[in-house]
Amino acid sequence: MNEAQHQPGNHRPENWDALAEAAGKDLHARFGHRLLGLPGTWIGSLHATPTASASRTRPRPWAEWHYWWQAHYLDAILDEASHELQAGNRRAARAHWRRAKQLLRGILLRNFGRFPNYFYDDMAWLLLASQRLNELSLQLTARPALLATLAMSALGRQLVRGQDQRLGGGLYWSRKRDFKNTPSNGPAALYFARIADLRTAAGLLDWLRRELYSTQSGLYLDGIRFTADGLLIEDAIYTYNQGTVLGALLATGTAANLEQADSLINSINHQLSTGEQGLRLESGADGNLFTGILCRYLALAANDERLSAATRRAAASMVRATASQVADRVEVQLSAAIQRWTILQAAGRVSLPPGHPDAK
Repeated sequence: MNEAQHQPGNHRPENWDALAEAAGKDLHARFGHRLLGLPGTWIGSLHATPTASASRTRPRPWAEWHYWWQAHYLDAILDEASHELQAGNRRAARAHWRRAKQLLRGILLRNFGRFPNYFYDDMAWLLLASQRLNELSLQLTARPALLATLAMSALGRQLVRGQDQRLGGGLYWSRKRDFKNTPSNGPAALYFARIADLRTAAGLLDWLRRELYSTQSGLYLDGIRFTADGLLIEDAIYTYNQGTVLGALLATGTAANLEQADSLINSINHQLSTGEQGLRLESGADGNLFTGILCRYLALAANDERLSAATRRAAASMVRATASQVADRVEVQLSAAIQRWTILQAAGRVSLPPGHPDAK
């Protein structure tokens, strides 16, 4: 469960960037450390330590491993770097860029010297972050990031191999190849859209729409399992699944997909939002990341002028209401701390269209 101390706070819009910056520093101090003390590496411990000095002396990193939590830690660092770069703070952006490269190196070493693992959704998350790291390197230095390009090559091949025409297409969840789901297909579609492989991205989005979209709720179901007795629909609806599909719809950018993005945001607002309390927060170790992922892509939507002003207002309102819900938490688990940082970052990034009560 999400262990946190929470007291409601009333934070004005101009405070979100400062809160996000403080959340990032706190995360690095209480969770981050060099892997095995090796220079040039960084990794996040699964649980917080009381002080920064203690975090640098942890001797045994091999007990438990959550690959995809580290991928989202990397994504959050890149969110901060991109924000600083857009603000013209190249020195701060380079500091975050260096931390990101150290974390990717730490992930590689902690994963026993290889980037691929057993789960295609895990690999898709790290692939997205690696692609962003490479883009940031090109912006800051006009050179690619060697380790990020190696990760993209190794993981990109895996996402291609993980697809087949069983059930008309789609990407499996794991190498066991008995489950195709939104957690793997959503981020994979987003990755292929970002590298301009629009044919593959469109194929994955079409498969999701055909097989896992619920016309009743307007949201995406979890997945389809292949069993000895036939197909089994896993009909749970998770916040993060809506986020990655939304990101992929925006990244492909066709008129039909933008219309679907508009509809999806409306469904998220009606089905997953709790009004002034913002989006629902999932529980559990992995679940502690889910709503942060959705907020990242809602923030992109709030800034996307291809969408209607009403849709953008709804996206912005959901993000900021959710940020108010987590602003004063003190998290003790890495996944929850990453989510809190991601949500606060998203709240600072949203552009408020005319007519929003907080618009200036």
